[in-house]
Amino acid sequence: MNDETQRPQRPEPKTGLFVDTEPFWKGTERGELMLQYCPDTQQFQMFPRPVSMYSGRRELEWRKVSGRGTIYACTIVRVPAPNLDASRLPLSVVTVELEEGVRILGNVLDRDPETVAIGQRVELAWDPISDDLQYPAFVVVED
Repeated sequence: MNDETQRPQRPEPKTGLFVDTEPFWKGTERGELMLQYCPDTQQFQMFPRPVSMYSGRRELEWRKVSGRGTIYACTIVRVPAPNLDASRLPLSVVTVELEEGVRILGNVLDRDPETVAIGQRVELAWDPISDDLQYPAFVVVED
């Protein structure tokens, strides 16, 4: 399946099941990474929750973040899972600590997974899930 148009369709995430995540998904449509922000403590949080993980209050905002950060942890997925397109393997999966102080999981695109390492600087990229949906991913920024 080398032809891009014949790749298996990736499953789309179920949105807004427990928490309103519409601002996150609307942001992806615009190419913006939107995360929840607690104005009481001035901290971002990821994954979305109904209350602030810092204050326990419901007064959360959605704010755009830079998408720049540092790889905090990384691994390589080598074995296909039921919903994973095997042509994407091996796949680099990282935890990135964004400049705003919050950590987010994502894939590193366009790079040999063996060369991805803790401490590398990354910036936001977009990984298409379908023709209409993209998910935050990262590319390594060479210093």
